[in-house]
Amino acid sequence: MTLPGTVYFATESAVWTGGRGFYDPSVDGPAWARAHLVTAEQFSDIAAQEMYGEPGADLDLSEALALGRCEFGTGRYETLVCPGTLHGVPVLTVTAAWGMADVTLRKPSAAYVRHVATGLRESGARCAADIAAYLSACPGAAGHWTAEDIAALIGPDGNDPPQRVPGTPSAG
Repeated sequence: MTLPGTVYFATESAVWTGGRGFYDPSVDGPAWARAHLVTAEQFSDIAAQEMYGEPGADLDLSEALALGRCEFGTGRYETLVCPGTLHGVPVLTVTAAWGMADVTLRKPSAAYVRHVATGLRESGARCAADIAAYLSACPGAAGHWTAEDIAALIGPDGNDPPQRVPGTPSAG
């Protein structure tokens, strides 16, 4: 799905060793996303883990659903954003309390770029070349990752035209 806003990379992930992906609904986008239909309890567990908390306690989602935003803290992934609905179901995501303009952008690692791209590819909505072009333009990745670099990381998929190996004759 496409959300209003933008995806950007900032801060340092100890796991991924590079910039992490965040969503800023106040910056012109688009922000490409992948939706998963989960229960409120499942979303609470996912959010708790991203907030370095213990899963099991249900979050109060009412403020995020009513106002479009709710801050549980000032750290990364401690803010819930509800940018709208999809087929009548509220869309919720976690992001940072700060906006893109408030933080230093940071290049994401190859492993993280591949992980994000794989999630977008698995939706089947976009081809690998489009995903590579999109991610290479996201703030934090732009200027560090080219579409060609990202395409090489994620490889072609069934929606892409066959790639000719350099040095081999082309058909036709």
